[in-house]
This record gives sequence, structure tokens and C-alpha cells, in this order.
Amino acid sequence: MSLQGCSSQKWNFQSSLARVFEDRSSINFRADLALPFSSHDTPRCRQPCHTFPEQFGSRLVFATPEDSVTAIVQRAHVSATKQAFAVWCTGGGNRVVSWGDPRFGGDTTAVQRQLRYVHRVVATDRAFAALLGDGRVVTWGDPNFGGNSMFVQDQLRRSQEIVSTDAAFAALLTDGTVRAWGAAPNGGDVPVDVQERLRHVRRIYATNAAFAALLHDGSVVTWGNHHAGGDSSEVQEKLRPVLDIHAAETAFAAILTDGRVVTWGDPINGGDSSRVQEQLKDVQEIHSTGAAFAAILSDKTVVTWGDQNYGGDSSEVQEELQHVQEIVSTDAAFAALLTSGAVVTWGGRNGGADSSEVQHRLRRVRTIRATSSAFAAILENGEVVTWGNLFTGSDSSEVEDQLRHVQEIHAADAAFAAILSDGRIVTWGDPNYGGDNKGVQNELKYL
Repeated sequence: MSLQGCSSQKWNFQSSLARVFEDRSSINFRADLALPFSSHDTPRCRQPCHTFPEQFGSRLVFATPEDSVTAIVQRAHVSATKQAFAVWCTGGGNRVVSWGDPRFGGDTTAVQRQLRYVHRVVATDRAFAALLGDGRVVTWGDPNFGGNSMFVQDQLRRSQEIVSTDAAFAALLTDGTVRAWGAAPNGGDVPVDVQERLRHVRRIYATNAAFAALLHDGSVVTWGNHHAGGDSSEVQEKLRPVLDIHAAETAFAAILTDGRVVTWGDPINGGDSSRVQEQLKDVQEIHSTGAAFAAILSDKTVVTWGDQNYGGDSSEVQEELQHVQEIVSTDAAFAALLTSGAVVTWGGRNGGADSSEVQHRLRRVRTIRATSSAFAAILENGEVVTWGNLFTGSDSSEVEDQLRHVQEIHAADAAFAAILSDGRIVTWGDPNYGGDNKGVQNELKYL
């Protein structure tokens, strides 16, 4: 059986073959599938014919006069360190394919046999951690950045979520406790007194060097670098009940259940929101650059704070920031997607804030993605528009002819990877950061 794209390998082989197609909003997949029907029969869907989501992909059900068969069709996912990409299929029995600098996780040779039934892959700056379907964790890349989990491996058998700082990972276990590994200054070592408080954890969040755990009672526990949000003692009395938490490079912003916001960490880089505190009401979402935050309010307007060179001051475009649907950021700039499909940018000019040269093309935008200093917008027709720093993915001219029917885009620090509707992956940007995947093209066909 020849498989192209991501699909389950559990098939019932009979005498005849049928081809199953799935055309979703993400990727088209195709596989040859044996169905139990005679040569003069044709497969047909049960009435009504449904394609509906499963935990790991979608399920297509076909029936014949004799029997039916279910095809589990998986979807490709991409994760990235600073200089490498990893692509896998959720829940599939197939391997993870990585490319880029081996020192940054671009080589999975040493752990390839362990990478089965991968649910998710998370990255620090130089290492990957794969969460398997049975709750185990597999790591590779720079051991100083979390690529070596041997000291906590026995404790990582019931993991349900993994979160990362720049150099450490934290896993949330099914019993609501947490285990961390990697660089100690970046949260890889949990102090004993903090570990005792990490019970009934609901979610974990991270800056570049600190973690914040949201407990089921709405309280917050932090650890890691004190200057990056690891110390929340000054705002602990205000941190209840917390609904959600967001992070910049060195500061956290928590949304309370009443729509107010509490911030802590580096005050210059977003940890101090006193200047706009009165405006931070009915907050729905918060997004961040490396040193600033942008909050979307219930009326779809935007409030910003933090370093103005990183997007903390949106006064020049404030009148345009109406009916905001989505905000995406590089390290130093924001891009807001409006409900009309138009895009508004602000922040550091070298970080992608200047979109003037492509504004005439930024119409009917479907979604936006970003590297450290460049943006890529997918239009409704499947084409791609890029802008920002030339060295981090803003120049897609060499692959422009291939960027058709794009369904998803993922980003490393200085390169993009686009997934097309036929399952192919097109990359561009700095080749040292994963912008060139020619060496693994054959492997990507048979994930």
C-alpha cells in the first residue's frame, strides 16, 4: 500500500481497492484503502455521509453491501526550535521528520525508534520534546536546553501537556502535578517549596526563563528567573481568580474572570501595566511581542503597553484598530487582522511593523504567521504575502510559484514552512534555520 500524507496504517485488506479522499480546511490527504466489496460494487457513504473530528484527526466511514470500514486520516503538524523544524502526524504510528541544524534538534536519528504515536512536539530554543499518546515523553537536541530528560524520565509516564521556556521544559501530569527539566535558571529546576504547591494544576505558561502554573482554584504558582516572571509575590493577592495567562519574553499578564488584567515580571517589558490599567476592562485576549502586550477588548478594540519599540505604543494606528479579529506578533511588532480581511501593523520597523510595500495585497487575509522579525499572511485564495526582515523569511520570491493553495504556515526563528492542500511542504527563509528542506523531501512524502 502506498501512503502519501499522514494517515493511519490500520486497514482491513480485502480483494478490492478504493481511494479515500479528505478535503478539509487544513490539508488534503490521499491513501489507497482496501474495502470488503466485490469488483462490480462501488463504495458509498453511509447516509448521511459525514466527516467528523476524532481525537487524532478525522474519521471517514464508508459502507458496502457486506460491511463498512473506517479510515483514520491524520493531519500534519510542525514545531520549530531556533534553527530546526520537526513535522509529525498526530496519533500516527509513523515517524517524526526533522531538518535544520542538528545541534538544534534537526536530527532525530538517536530517538527515531521511540517516536511512535506522537501527540504533540514542543520546542525550546535548541531542543524538542515529543509527547506520545501513552503519556511518555521523548526528547532530543541540545541537552543543556532540555534535550536530555533522563533524570526525570521515570516520572514522565503520565504526561498530558508540555510547555517550554527558552531552555527548559515543564510537563503537566495527569494527576495535576508538574515535572520540569532543562536549564535550571530557565525554570528547569523547581524549588522544593514550589513543588509542594504544584497540585491540582490546570495549565502551565512560560516566558523565556520562567513558568507560571494556573491551578484549578484560580490561583497561580510561579518559578524560574525572578526577572522574567518567576517571582509573583508582589501581585499574589490580586491573582485570584485567574481565567488565563499570557507571556512576553520576561513578563506575564493574567486575565481575571471579571475581565481585568494583572501583570508581573520585567516592568519595562510589559510587567507594569499601570499606564493603561483603567482601560484594561472586559479583556478577551492578550498577545505579546518580546517586550510588550496587546489586549483585545470585548468591543474588538486594542489596548497596548510595554516597550514602545516592541509595539507597546499603538497610538499611531489606534483609529484603525477597530473590529480586530486576530493579533499575531514577531519579537518586536504586532499585526492585527481585522474582520474585513485587512491588516494593521505597528511596533519596531525592523520587526515587521512596516507593511506599506505590501498593503495593497493585504486584502481578504485568512490568517497570519510570524518568525522573529517577518510576517506571512495566507489569503483566502491560498496565496501568501510576506513582509518584514529580509533575513528572517520576508522574501518568498524564490518559492512564490509554489505557494498556491496554502492551508497552513508554521515558523521557526528565521524561516517559514507552508503546508499545501496536496500535503506538500514548501520552505523559505534562512537555510540555517530550516528554510531549506530539500534534504528531507522524500521522507516528507511518506510520513
